Amino acid sequence: MSALLSPVAYRPDWLEARERLTTWWNGGDIGRPIMHITVRRETPIEEIPAMPQPDGWITHYSTKSLPYRVNDALRSCLYADYFGEAVPSTSPGDLAPNCLALYLGCRGVEMPGTVWCEPCMASPEEARFEYDPENFYWKFTQDAVKQTLAQGKGKFLQQFPDLIEGLDTLAAMRGTEELLEDLIERPEWIHDCLKQITALYFHYYDMLYDLIRDEVGGSVFWAWAPGRMAKFQCDFSAMISPSMFEEHMVPVLTEMCERVSYCMYHWDGPGALYHHDLLLGIPALDMLQWTPGAGVEPTWHERWWPIYHKTFDAGKKLNIWADNLEQLQALRKEFGEQCKGFLIGMSAKDAKEAQTFLQAMEF
Repeated sequence: MSALLSPVAYRPDWLEARERLTTWWNGGDIGRPIMHITVRRETPIEEIPAMPQPDGWITHYSTKSLPYRVNDALRSCLYADYFGEAVPSTSPGDLAPNCLALYLGCRGVEMPGTVWCEPCMASPEEARFEYDPENFYWKFTQDAVKQTLAQGKGKFLQQFPDLIEGLDTLAAMRGTEELLEDLIERPEWIHDCLKQITALYFHYYDMLYDLIRDEVGGSVFWAWAPGRMAKFQCDFSAMISPSMFEEHMVPVLTEMCERVSYCMYHWDGPGALYHHDLLLGIPALDMLQWTPGAGVEPTWHERWWPIYHKTFDAGKKLNIWADNLEQLQALRKEFGEQCKGFLIGMSAKDAKEAQTFLQAMEF
């Protein structure tokens, strides 16, 4: 296919990259890992004037101004070039690292860099899980997505808001300490809540997918895939035993993985390592995205290599980050052909360095 026909103007060779991604996701060999490499541009791809920040703006998640959020989204891809399989994308409807909790009744408390979801369920008897088409946050997400799609048509792709699901959503609604007690005192109530949360997750997911999917039905949820893509997680898992994770989250994740075409699991922090075997046992889970957390070795470090070997041996892919050529060379030496199962994110200083990174991982 000709790059001139690319449906993504900010990535003229997107069709070729998309073809490689499609091959890789479906078990084919592209001769190297998937590489998401970006290079900072000194000048913007096009001139889109910035709007002044609204009064009280303290976080990029803010809902204080819909026009500002849309303008910010339209400008978010202007200062980058994309190499390997990276694709320009933006998510103006991403209102918190748990949008589903906002849609289901939590209030977002904006703080520098993030949003805190204020619990909305003081007691188990107050549990309500309902689709509210008039919910402020849901309407804001839809409006932001639609306006950005209209104004940015043909320039970049749009990705899902960070919905989140399962115990993480229930913890946001109920409160973390309260939910830990509920796991002991009322496990059947937990099961019932999780079933309702999963059903509502897909109610929102399906509507969002119909809005943002590209012309081949592909979608972006932290990574592009040629169909219904999703990122799942359970950061709450760091506070519970493998037996509790197996009882409450494995059934949720199993169902959710089966209801999309491609998926990754955001696996966050050393406290979550205890659940590795359970994650590997979920047949439809495609990829683990390892996030070591603050104060420990980064994803490219050899400390994590035994975990990576075990993950590859189980037939799963891995999403990690690397910083330089030496780290890539070490990964290639350690994992050999298994390296082709990595999705590696990187930043490069210029196009020449980006090409060096790509060539270093070719087989």
